[in-house]
Amino acid sequence: MFAGPDGSVRHELAPLHAALIGIDRPVTAVAWLSRPVVARLLKEIATDQRAVTHDVLDELAAGKTLDHLRAVLVAGGILPDRDERLVRLERWTSRTIASRDDHDERAMLHNYAVWHHLRRLRRRLGAGHATHLQMANVRSHVTAAVNFLDWLSARGLTLTTCTQPDLDQWKAGEDLSYWDQTGHFIRWATRNRLAKGLTFGAERWQGPVGPHDSEGRWDSARRLLHDATLTTADRVAGLLLLFYAQRLSTISTLTVDQVSDAKGRVSIQLGTAPTGLPEPLAALVLDLIATRRPYTVIGHAGQTSWLFPGQRPGQHVSAARLGQRLINVGIQPGQARSTALFALAEEVPAAILARMLGIHITVAVQWQKASAGDWAAYAADVSRRQ
Repeated sequence: MFAGPDGSVRHELAPLHAALIGIDRPVTAVAWLSRPVVARLLKEIATDQRAVTHDVLDELAAGKTLDHLRAVLVAGGILPDRDERLVRLERWTSRTIASRDDHDERAMLHNYAVWHHLRRLRRRLGAGHATHLQMANVRSHVTAAVNFLDWLSARGLTLTTCTQPDLDQWKAGEDLSYWDQTGHFIRWATRNRLAKGLTFGAERWQGPVGPHDSEGRWDSARRLLHDATLTTADRVAGLLLLFYAQRLSTISTLTVDQVSDAKGRVSIQLGTAPTGLPEPLAALVLDLIATRRPYTVIGHAGQTSWLFPGQRPGQHVSAARLGQRLINVGIQPGQARSTALFALAEEVPAAILARMLGIHITVAVQWQKASAGDWAAYAADVSRRQ
């Protein structure tokens, strides 16, 4: 499978060849290589005269097998790391824009999708990778813009000729999907003078919706702390959610480097300042670092920096998969995080909450107001602690 035109293993595939030879359970590698689609893809790559690049792989048949093989090649150092979600989002955006017949609409959607949403997303990501929710957020905004333009076109209107009564007619319609995203598009178009005299008010966040079961939160925390029948990974992930109100997307991307064990004090870097972990959570985190294993047949625990390795080589577990695992142990992530954040906002000043949890100061202030937290005596309470 790895043989090039001259019958020898291509030097570019040598790291992957060595990784497969050196894995702990060869039978699983043989089973993977025996799959016809895997064998065909590897043979196509090996016999291709061109260098192994992402562009070359992009020409092959898309699918989960190719995605897994790409992750294997990246983990083996054969290919550079690439944000696959962002690549798929960019391609979807290009196809969506190109499908418009009107030149002015294509230009408008290009400015809205590429120069507004994608540019902001890239700036926010920095060297990181996009999450599923971030990708879905951009897609929903672009879809809302396309749907509204279609609604206007069906009535012989354009965004320039649309009036406030026309917009009010859309608001009174039966199909109000993507309401918030459509409002965002209208406000963006008005600011950029692509629409005239249109107003679409934004609804302010009025606080968390749904019940906050504080007792249930502590019951779940006690079970995770002391129930040894649960996996260490699920226990640590659930406790980071219940104690520190971390998003699943944040928990899933934690690395070993964010955990420090200095002089018997274990801490984790969630925000701009390290947060000390109490026992027995600290012991659970150290145990997770020592015993974590990728689910893939290629790679060892020591070869990945992720605290929660995923099924694909070199990648962390997805937020969706982590959320399902927590649901399986009886924790509803959305409600649990909301309850934890509400409780923390009652007890901790917004500035410290933002620094400790890694959330934006504006979000911390909003949650503090929603919880009506009274922390005027916070400094005095800290001074009395032993």
